[in-house]
Amino acid sequence: MHYDLCVIGGGIVGLATARALLAAWPDAKLIVLEKEEALGLHQTGRNSGVIHSGIYYAPGSLKARLCRAGMAMTKDYCRAKGISFEERGKLIVATSPLEVERLKALEERAGIHGIPVTPLSGEEIAEREPAIAGMSALHVPSSAIVSYREILSAFADDVRAGGGEIAMGVVPLAIRERAGDVELDLGGSSITASALVACAGLQADRVARMAGLDVDFAIVPFRGEYYRLPPQRQGLVTAMIYPVPDPALPFLGIHLTPMIDGGISLGPNAVLGLAREGYAKGSASPRDLMDAARFAGLWQLIGRNLRSGLDELGNSLFASRYLAACRKYCPQLELSDLSPMPAGIRAQAVSRDGAMVQDFLMLETARMLHVCNAPSPAATSSLPIGDYIAGRLLARRD
Repeated sequence: MHYDLCVIGGGIVGLATARALLAAWPDAKLIVLEKEEALGLHQTGRNSGVIHSGIYYAPGSLKARLCRAGMAMTKDYCRAKGISFEERGKLIVATSPLEVERLKALEERAGIHGIPVTPLSGEEIAEREPAIAGMSALHVPSSAIVSYREILSAFADDVRAGGGEIAMGVVPLAIRERAGDVELDLGGSSITASALVACAGLQADRVARMAGLDVDFAIVPFRGEYYRLPPQRQGLVTAMIYPVPDPALPFLGIHLTPMIDGGISLGPNAVLGLAREGYAKGSASPRDLMDAARFAGLWQLIGRNLRSGLDELGNSLFASRYLAACRKYCPQLELSDLSPMPAGIRAQAVSRDGAMVQDFLMLETARMLHVCNAPSPAATSSLPIGDYIAGRLLARRD
């Protein structure tokens, strides 16, 4: 069977791309291939549920531009579809003199991005959030919370309403780009497409390699573990509470996040994963471990970040250490407040020299576009990412 467009991956980036392609090319025959039997089982359904403002990201980066656009577009989409979201705002809290200096740099970056923020003193933090202690903070009022599973479901409805097909439980075994099309072997059947977009997340490098691309990076899984606070702690904070991130690291630290269902989550940490899709604690995949061991960039990454990696591992192994990291800004928390939640795994592209790829990474051929790195805030940015990819693909439409 022949399609005009094929999208691999039914996560939030894949479905946002599919709906953008159908909006730009309404008469296209489009299919989305999702390897799972349900949507939202990986990164889309296992995150903090935050609509980010884009304050953290380097000025001029694609990540910063798409996040700022995505925040407004996501809120508008939720309003149009009747999806609940809440503009709780975010407090980025400094608890040491070093963090106070880093916070000033973040305030300058917010000005460059045009993101409204309000600096707060320690006393003003206590007035706004009595459970939170810090030397100073930035209040980012535009940050919000939402269920990305609900958004994903709405995207799927949009794709089907636009005439697209979503095929569940389908895994390509081979991808061959030819002069006039792309052929996908689906095991017992095959399809062809005039153009292919791959949004394969945790399997992005493998899918790109399967398609014959020269891949000079590897996806390294980072496991993020969350806790949920008990019902009696439900009103502990009103806003999202974030530590000041270390600019040398790509992760934002353990944060307190009110959730759209009324609860409060705490997390995530960032531990090197032993399986790309092993969410249970202690999960390990022989294939994933072998691939990782053969990738020289991973060993360079570990060597450069050994101390922080050991800290994260300690937080994973000992809840008391995890708690200590949180009590720096929320001293009221007790060990009995921490109930484990389902973990998430972040797909992080790492180059051969051991550097983490910080921005979006896309590889293109004559008939394919592969999204190889879609870091946080990909969920916030999904709508403009879809438009961006559709624009690049349709600009060269036959």
